Amino acid sequence: MISSINPASEELLAEFEPWSNARVDEAVGQVAAAQVVWRGMTVEQRAVPMRRAAELLRQRVERYGALITSEMGKPIVEAEAEVAKCALACEHFAEHAAEYLADTPVATESLESYVAYEPLGTILAIMPWNFPFWQVFRAAAPSLMAGNGIVLKHASNVPQSALATEEVIRDAGFPDGLLRTVLVAGAETERLIGDERIAAVTLTGSSEVGARIASLAAGRLKKQVLELGGSDPFIVLADAALESAARTAARARNQNNGQSCIAAKRFIVEEPVADEFAAAFADAVRALRVGDPASRETNVGPLARADLRDTLERQVAESRQMGAEAVVGGERLNGRGYFYAPTILDGVTEAMPAFREETFGPVAALIRARDVDHAIALANDTEYGLGAAVWTRDLEAAKRIARRIAAGSVFVNGLVASDPRMPMGGVKRSGYGRELGRHGIWEFTNIQTVRIGPAEAS
Repeated sequence: MISSINPASEELLAEFEPWSNARVDEAVGQVAAAQVVWRGMTVEQRAVPMRRAAELLRQRVERYGALITSEMGKPIVEAEAEVAKCALACEHFAEHAAEYLADTPVATESLESYVAYEPLGTILAIMPWNFPFWQVFRAAAPSLMAGNGIVLKHASNVPQSALATEEVIRDAGFPDGLLRTVLVAGAETERLIGDERIAAVTLTGSSEVGARIASLAAGRLKKQVLELGGSDPFIVLADAALESAARTAARARNQNNGQSCIAAKRFIVEEPVADEFAAAFADAVRALRVGDPASRETNVGPLARADLRDTLERQVAESRQMGAEAVVGGERLNGRGYFYAPTILDGVTEAMPAFREETFGPVAALIRARDVDHAIALANDTEYGLGAAVWTRDLEAAKRIARRIAAGSVFVNGLVASDPRMPMGGVKRSGYGRELGRHGIWEFTNIQTVRIGPAEAS
């Protein structure tokens, strides 16, 4: 069975029978057929239901927010903000897709030369549980506006959210069946990738799953976009505004209960200000309210599954055995639900799991750097390369530092976050390809060269 379990109470919310192969095949056929109709529409025509989807998301923000909170434990204020952000993405691509997809003229010897952007067809979207609405709409809004259809294979612990995202697309007036959710186990993904009606694959998930999906899709010569794990550095230089940096650090590490690929995880601080920052950071983390995610006073809720808490526990325990000190938290919380205390580990070194592995929960690793060059070296000493933050008052220096960091996004004096207007993605084991912005909408298009004439003289 595919089960929806409230991680705050461990209550079973709903169960679904996994779909048969015949039912999945029927759904894929519906998407493929709807996509043929959809691709024939103008971008302006596609924008009409996309704008309606934004309206519906805003009208239903409380209902969908409560669903997200109950199904994966996100604090309700963040859950509602997630739904509202989906509406922003729909509006952005409805407004700008015509610009992004416009033919690009190129000067050649021909009478006319240009690059066109045509849809690829049916896209398989394999999405994670941690942002159950945003991850879907982040991929769907640009892909749909480009003229594609979508088969959604969502994470098995958020089946109700998966069906709700399909509900939005259906109710908004898109062609019937243009986006279909299929309720299948992860093992069935291989069969979906092999379906000749699937033109390309987009995945947000772990690096391990990404490597497997990439191998399967490459074996079928199918395009992939992979947004994978991260161990984002949060660099604090000696001249930074420390109080502001510390407050942002607490939010950056603990948003979404610490379960975000682009959450800051390794806090690399120049030695002269490390103690002062550590004290302010600890105060900010201690001030966080942990509890029922349905309460608007809660800042940190439970982890989404018991196994995720077990992994985090192991990473913290091994790091402490190697010499890290838990200055805040450091243990699971008693009672029902998959709660883990917001934690700061000080004295973290490069060999520890808290530095070397992705910690997917509310655990921050504090690392001390000798100087700027050492901070950059520590930031890059990871197999990941998704996001990074740099805190300094010297903005010109920050620009130079950003170019030395191997990451898909670098934010200066701010919180790393995705934005519909700018591309999102990573390097190294954080994946490849981009979502959002004009670069994201191009990923699932046939970038087609067209040259016209001149005809031979008669």
